[in-house]
Amino acid sequence: MIGIVIENLLNPQVLLFLLLGTLVGSFIGALPGLSATMGVALLIPMTYWLEPEAGLAMLIAIYCSAIFAGGVPAILVNTPGTPASMTTAFDGYAMTQKGQGKLALGINAIYSALGGIISTFFLLILAKPIASFALSFGPPEYFALAIFGLAMMVSVSGQSVVKGLMIGFIGLFISTIGLDSMTGNPRFTFGNVDLLEGISFIPIMIGLFGIGEVLYQITSSEEVKEKTKKTIGRLIPNKKERKEMRKPFWFSSLTSVFIGAIPGAGGDIASIVNWEQTKKFSKNKKKYGNGSLEGLSASATSNNGVIGGAFTTMLTLGIPGDSVTAILIGALMVYGMQPGPEFFATNPEFGYTIIGLLFLANLFLLILGLLGANLFSKVLLIKQEIVWVSVIIFCIIGSYALNNSLLDVWIMLVSGVLGYILKKLNFPFGPLILALILGPILEDNLRRSFSLNTDGSLVYFTSRPIFMILIIISFLSLFLPLVKKYWSFYKGRKS
Repeated sequence: MIGIVIENLLNPQVLLFLLLGTLVGSFIGALPGLSATMGVALLIPMTYWLEPEAGLAMLIAIYCSAIFAGGVPAILVNTPGTPASMTTAFDGYAMTQKGQGKLALGINAIYSALGGIISTFFLLILAKPIASFALSFGPPEYFALAIFGLAMMVSVSGQSVVKGLMIGFIGLFISTIGLDSMTGNPRFTFGNVDLLEGISFIPIMIGLFGIGEVLYQITSSEEVKEKTKKTIGRLIPNKKERKEMRKPFWFSSLTSVFIGAIPGAGGDIASIVNWEQTKKFSKNKKKYGNGSLEGLSASATSNNGVIGGAFTTMLTLGIPGDSVTAILIGALMVYGMQPGPEFFATNPEFGYTIIGLLFLANLFLLILGLLGANLFSKVLLIKQEIVWVSVIIFCIIGSYALNNSLLDVWIMLVSGVLGYILKKLNFPFGPLILALILGPILEDNLRRSFSLNTDGSLVYFTSRPIFMILIIISFLSLFLPLVKKYWSFYKGRKS
């Protein structure tokens, strides 16, 4: 069997389509609004005439490279290419402003690839236990996970927690627009049929980070416009920097596998959770959001670290870990294979070939990311006016391509103006995007939990260990920083 797997992986056609998928995925991921899901969905019909190994090689490479490439515009122009790279912009763009843009690109490439490789290793040796863990999640656990995620609002609020909470609650309100998922009644649509499906957070994210940043730079003083240093710098982190990033890397690698295995939880949730949690244990908390190597490595690792977990539930349970693996299930069925508990028993060679393709796809993106960093970093040398126009064009194209809807373009443009105003008033963007992502998960699973809890007893919740652990961690995440701050203030007064 090992010989067959190696032969499949070294097939020239497989390697060619791995390379092609890496290039296509990098282009898709680097354009704001064009996600890995969109790339795989658009190109999947082209793979049906290929051998299964070559077709899957191309799709897997698109998946891995598109997630990684979302960090490139996040680092260079503060515009995340994908939702998973939102936290990459927090520290990556700050490094670019300090003249360390090329180093940030190098860290993004290296740690995205390492996160993907580690998660694939866990898929290889711990697929069934991880899948069993993911299967234990019901509506109460998803609700607790959303609460845990929303508790991160405090950490992504920057200097003003009050402003962060204010903008976060606005995001929660926006997430309720559209049809009620339980009753089907329209909410806050004001008779507009275009709003029945709700407002996607992706056009809002593109507008806030992309158009908002452009407007801010255009209207800022010359001193602010020249804030970004034009020096390119080095690419590879040195020994001291690698040591600094070691703990957040391993922490994010381990947690991302389990987050990725939970159906519906993807790189966006993993990157936010890991960025916030590594900040809690860091000795340099104040650097987070201001060019922290620890924060950037945690974000980059999380992006691709969820992929192995998502494949775990897909291959062993037949349940998609995210939207991309949902599409890949369809591709496997077209090839005559049914993902599920018997997959590795009935298709062992192909199952291990998929694992091998994941390893190779991450190696390919590492090579492309490092070789392409020189080209990517040249963006910093282009005249600002050209960069502004390019960002605006790509934002419009990305927003429209999301659903082929002009409404998404208008939402993006309005969000851009809002982003400019919020930036001028020093409001953080993180809590708004966080609330938009987690709001529907919170509401839907809370209501499902109550509908399943027919006797109305709290025992239904307290008897679920994962639910209780997540709620306790959420509580500690919210209140421990306040307790520490009060204790430090008390000790200072006493001394």
